Amino acid sequence: MANTIHVDVVSAEEQIFAGEAEFVALPGEGGELGIYPKHTPLITRIKPGAVRIKVPGKAEEEFVFVAGGILEVQPNVVTVLADTAIRGHDLDEAKAQEAKKAAEEALHNREASIDYAQAQAELAAAVAQLAAIRRLRSKR
Repeated sequence: MANTIHVDVVSAEEQIFAGEAEFVALPGEGGELGIYPKHTPLITRIKPGAVRIKVPGKAEEEFVFVAGGILEVQPNVVTVLADTAIRGHDLDEAKAQEAKKAAEEALHNREASIDYAQAQAELAAAVAQLAAIRRLRSKR
């Protein structure tokens, strides 16, 4: 049997993925992280982007979009606690484009009483989701 690590990806709404993996790659605050079995323990924040999970015996990686959250790594377990998580096959490009446009309009509308940090976070999440969709399509 391959050397594996248990991976859990959860959001506030549901468990998105639970199972064994050969490796996990995801966007950490300091850059892209690659996690393999027996990795050094680690806790860090994650940025919006794609979580890629290599499942033993499958040619294609599992793909989950996360809109930020916390990553905890133990030698035999990886836990992704996502603010929002969407399975790759459930990503909606039209909805992401609409969210991006709304965030851009909010940032450019100087007369509106908006929370600029919130609008910037929404814009970053929408842009990351669109990039994840493009990445997923290029792998197919």
